[in-house]
Amino acid sequence: MNTLLVLSGLLLFVMVLVGGRQGAAAFLSLWLNFGCLFLAILLVALQFSPLLVALVLGILMLALIIFVGQDDLLVTQTAFFAAVLVLVVLLVLMVPVEYWAAVQGFGLEDSDTLEGLSLLVGIDFVKVSIATAVLSTLGAIAEAAMAVAAGLSALLRQHPAISTRRLFHAGLTTGQRIIGTTFNTLFFGFFGGFLGLFIWFVNLQYTLGELLNNKVLIAEVLLVLFALLGVVLTVPLTALVMAKRVGYQRKKAA
Repeated sequence: MNTLLVLSGLLLFVMVLVGGRQGAAAFLSLWLNFGCLFLAILLVALQFSPLLVALVLGILMLALIIFVGQDDLLVTQTAFFAAVLVLVVLLVLMVPVEYWAAVQGFGLEDSDTLEGLSLLVGIDFVKVSIATAVLSTLGAIAEAAMAVAAGLSALLRQHPAISTRRLFHAGLTTGQRIIGTTFNTLFFGFFGGFLGLFIWFVNLQYTLGELLNNKVLIAEVLLVLFALLGVVLTVPLTALVMAKRVGYQRKKAA
């Protein structure tokens, strides 16, 4: 616990040193999102629908990530609307995929940990896996939406008379530059987090068929793929939302 407090204090110091007020706000947003995750676990344990919990708290967490510490409403509102749209689209896609993949629950690797415990907890683990996938994609979606929206906002300040068509294509160009780095971030995060599991697979000489049918591995691969899909969808949707908002504002002012 002392180590956690020391590292948290160090993180706060560095974030304030580099980011000033926005750094402090981002640190606050981090802990508020942690509280939302804890609330999600509590609500699911109290028999609330995991899908409804994921949708409502997912939107709340996106708002905390995007709005806390940011002053440019054009950027934040655009990023938020686009991120919510992507969240809803992903939720619709996740439901059939998670049911079809059947990777809910625990794998053989968890048997030692679960020995002697009852799994009859009255919770639909398929819905829990869907909720987990939804919440796992929020950071990547919000980051991509903010990057594209901020880039387009800067372009608008430099070229206020730019057409909405060119603005949309500029958003796609900006998104193309961040997709590659985001993919690498997600991949290495996945690989680093499951390095111990990969060593387990190698030492126990898992076959290719066993790997492709391993619940723990496939569940995490699905999370990464959903996050990548979310980033890809976020780029054009954010550019489209920005172009539509700018076009509407210009018609209103005319």
